[in-house]
Amino acid sequence: MPLNRRWSTDELPGSARPSWPVVLDRQHDIISHGQLRSYGHTKADLAANVEAGRWQRVLPGVYATFTGPLPRPARLAAALLYGGRHAVLSHHSAAEEWGLVPITDRPVEITVPYTSSAISQLPIVAVHRSRALRHTTLATTPPRTRGPDTIVDLAVSQETARDATLLVVDLVSRSSMSLEAVENCVSQRPPFRYRAAIRRGLGLVRNGLMSALEVEYLELVEDQHGLPRGDRQTPFAVDGKTLWEDVTYDSHGAAVTIRLDGRATHATAGVAFRDRRRDNAAELAGRARLVYGWQDVHSSPCEVAAEVRAILLREGWNPDGSRASSCRLCRSLS
Repeated sequence: MPLNRRWSTDELPGSARPSWPVVLDRQHDIISHGQLRSYGHTKADLAANVEAGRWQRVLPGVYATFTGPLPRPARLAAALLYGGRHAVLSHHSAAEEWGLVPITDRPVEITVPYTSSAISQLPIVAVHRSRALRHTTLATTPPRTRGPDTIVDLAVSQETARDATLLVVDLVSRSSMSLEAVENCVSQRPPFRYRAAIRRGLGLVRNGLMSALEVEYLELVEDQHGLPRGDRQTPFAVDGKTLWEDVTYDSHGAAVTIRLDGRATHATAGVAFRDRRRDNAAELAGRARLVYGWQDVHSSPCEVAAEVRAILLREGWNPDGSRASSCRLCRSLS
């Protein structure tokens, strides 16, 4: 037999020929060693195609029937084939499929049953294990963990408890997953770490916080500097529409609005026009307003707090002394 001879579909058993292109199309031209054997491929066929540069080995027991870089769908298919028939996309990869996070070139993350022998093969695939996989899987194409479980998995994988809290607030508030669904997920399958931090994030969302920046403002500006806790997501009528302000202090006797500009949600031309109309409506109503971004709140919370305090006092806030500043930096400078 000549070395590296070109294999042809004509060599497949007649009954297998119709399904071969269907399988390749479904798996984005990725195939497993077991599937190759079921179609009559021998080790010699496989070696010949790889050595000739017609195919390429992607992962142990998984091959691409083409050469060159793997597109994202092919990488996902390869990772799932490597993980076995019960493997599902999870963590960041599932979050990408849900539209919760941007798509990146990081390793594909999959979860397999706890008894699986699959291990991580970086930089292609990172493998997680679960004993509850049948309860957390959604039969999509490709299969992935359910939305609420994906959010919890991502929170558990954060480096710190605070990061877990901020991630929960950010993802739950801007996704299509209901708060109740994520709360039920945490109750039914309590995460093995950051449980309190995750529940705290859910509680913040329930109380009206809609982004990590709003959490930073609450904790670093209001709470640490003895400012009153404003009302969250207050509705206002602008041009016949209901718009929502991040923080207001009307319940504390001051007609003051704080808008927290997280860039990602305030960057488009349409949003910029909406905010200008909202600013004009606030001015006509005699409302004071301040706008802060992530850099302001995260890096200069003392300066932000001083500005907010000054405007609140000017607009009628009467401190009752129940909330004293706990900011160590402010104390060291006083």
